[in-house]
Amino acid sequence: MSWVEIESESELRDLLGEVLPRAATKERVRLHERDREWLAASPFCLIATSDADGNCDVSPKGDPAGFTYVVDDSTIAIPDRPGNRRADGFRNVLSNPHVGLIYLIPGRNETLRMNGRARLVREAPFFDEMVVKGHRPRLALVVEIEQIFFHCAKAFMRSGLWKPGAWAPDSLPSHAALVKEVQATAETLTELEAYYSDASYSKKLYGG
Repeated sequence: MSWVEIESESELRDLLGEVLPRAATKERVRLHERDREWLAASPFCLIATSDADGNCDVSPKGDPAGFTYVVDDSTIAIPDRPGNRRADGFRNVLSNPHVGLIYLIPGRNETLRMNGRARLVREAPFFDEMVVKGHRPRLALVVEIEQIFFHCAKAFMRSGLWKPGAWAPDSLPSHAALVKEVQATAETLTELEAYYSDASYSKKLYGG
């Protein structure tokens, strides 16, 4: 069978049907008190960005629950923590401020979604509120919210994401073995296993 592409929004609507009324009216532009509570309970989010040419990136961010700082009803700030220094998403924001975020709560099938415009800030009074284990962030991603809503549970239910019985972490080789296979590295596999071990990573989470 040959491929049949959809090339217009009208074709897409003909195939999927019209937006359900509840889905069409769920968007907000300011944080509700329940949104604030969700952010306070969430230890993890995904941030989608693209550069001026449309090249995309999605970056995970995680910290103790409540790591996202609420500046006001339409602004949040996400602290940066030590990483691999690629800064793909941050570099994208410098050329294209549009971002999309998904906030997760472990065990919860719904998510909180946001879209908005971001900027990088290297100093602000709220940085003192973002200290974790003595680490004060060097920069933060500040997002002006343009759209916010709760996303339904279907994707998580279909995937069984939070069901331990469905987990298969050992279905692939260790991360060190994967790196050794797909990347040219000077380190031996044994050295990589030590580098990527939980004990080693735990020392580096906040700049250790």
